[in-house]
Amino acid sequence: MNLLIMGLPGAGKGTQATKIVEKFGVAHISTGDMFRAAMANQTEMGLLAKSYIDRGDLVPDEVTNGIVKERLSQKDIAEKGFLLDGYPRTIEQAYALDETLANLGIKLDGVINIDVDPSCLLERLSGRIINRKTGESFHKVFNPPVDYNEEDYYQREDDKPESVQRRLEVNIAQGEPILEHYRKAGLVTDIEGNQEIADVFADVEKAIVTLK
Repeated sequence: MNLLIMGLPGAGKGTQATKIVEKFGVAHISTGDMFRAAMANQTEMGLLAKSYIDRGDLVPDEVTNGIVKERLSQKDIAEKGFLLDGYPRTIEQAYALDETLANLGIKLDGVINIDVDPSCLLERLSGRIINRKTGESFHKVFNPPVDYNEEDYYQREDDKPESVQRRLEVNIAQGEPILEHYRKAGLVTDIEGNQEIADVFADVEKAIVTLK
């Protein structure tokens, strides 16, 4: 079973990815893990990626695509299948993935899209507050501190509503063409993500079993 999981920041994609890997035994391929492994193993693409990172530059698509290809070529993928998480991030990377899979003789079975209304995500992501003294994290709506006093708490810059809004807008702009690309191929299953975690996974599990 070869899958791709998508979803906006805060939609619960990471939580569902972990559950999919545990339930179905596929290899979890996340962008961060791939980069770390490639650099640690000093593969050709890993060394190339490290040279960009060490300079503080963005790793170009051709290097990211090369690292994905290296990972998908490994033996455990043929044995277990995979769940790609965090890649592709752009439509150009999606086209590159199509080419990589075709060259390796691998078929993508489905794309699981954890779908949550962006307005709900804005509330989820911009509600985090941190206690100035203890460093403990809370959420204004979902996990408020008992003794809330505005002066005792602060928000990180990237948790503020305007920062979260920009991040969501960028992710939507990047993600929509990718989803449309896979919809045309009949691969996308949309999962209602604004439910309890167990209910979301129940829907994910049904979708994957159907694909099998």
